[in-house]
Amino acid sequence: MSVPAVKRLSVCGLAASLCLLSSCGRAPSFDILGSFFPAWLVCLIVGLLLTITARWIIARLQIVIALPVLTYPSLTALFTFAMWLGFFR
Repeated sequence: MSVPAVKRLSVCGLAASLCLLSSCGRAPSFDILGSFFPAWLVCLIVGLLLTITARWIIARLQIVIALPVLTYPSLTALFTFAMWLGFFR
């Protein structure tokens, strides 16, 4: 390879890596009893609590879930991601 081609390739590689790293920033965290927890962990815990509440409501209404192995983890993910997007965009 010639020198200009290597230089062009290195500039393109640098630009691509900067594009991939541009969204890396300080992650939001919460101070809970003196210890900092990442916001995604707090959203996951609240998502689990919301899923437990939804399961209780579904059981009270006597709704039959065909595939609970897929339904409840999906509900947890839905609640977690919705809270993350709603609060931290």
